[in-house]
Amino acid sequence: MIEAELKARVRNPVYVLDRLDQKAEGRTEIYQDTYYDEPSGSLDAQDQELRLRTVRGADSTRSFLTYKDARIDSESGSKPEHETRVDNPEAVHAMLRGLGYIPAIAFQKRCRNYEFSSRGRSLLATLVQVPEIEGTFLEVETMVPGEPELPAALHDVRSVMSELGIRGDDFTTEMYTDAVAARRAVDGGATPPA
Repeated sequence: MIEAELKARVRNPVYVLDRLDQKAEGRTEIYQDTYYDEPSGSLDAQDQELRLRTVRGADSTRSFLTYKDARIDSESGSKPEHETRVDNPEAVHAMLRGLGYIPAIAFQKRCRNYEFSSRGRSLLATLVQVPEIEGTFLEVETMVPGEPELPAALHDVRSVMSELGIRGDDFTTEMYTDAVAARRAVDGGATPPA
């Protein structure tokens, strides 16, 4: 499966939140993400991601192991994605370290998620704040079975984002991992408390 996703900086979070609240009931969740790499940094160098995420919501806590291959669309940053739920995240952390992977970066995302359908697609829209990065972001994604379906899916995602108040120059492909690493470099490598 390919994650057809677009991300944008949000100029007016209150407006976007109101529009999303009209589409679906939102759920507030905290993501704790740890990205792993080989000591040589080869996953990052090949534009691949290996992530263990724990999601804490009002009613549940769940964890996922995700592998994303290199981007297949440079404009959106969309990647093939393989994800599975894990029952014991601490065991998975230990397994990854035991296999020689190292935690490359870890950080928290504060998210409000909305699941709804539009244009015949199941969509997930997420308003994101990362404490170490200034501003609010909007991610909208849908899954497609293969690369031929990606352009049409991205067109639909872009249209939905436009309805939510996102303009053409709001879109970004900057990765949170890069932005957090840059911020920590400026702050002398300090990691804020979670």
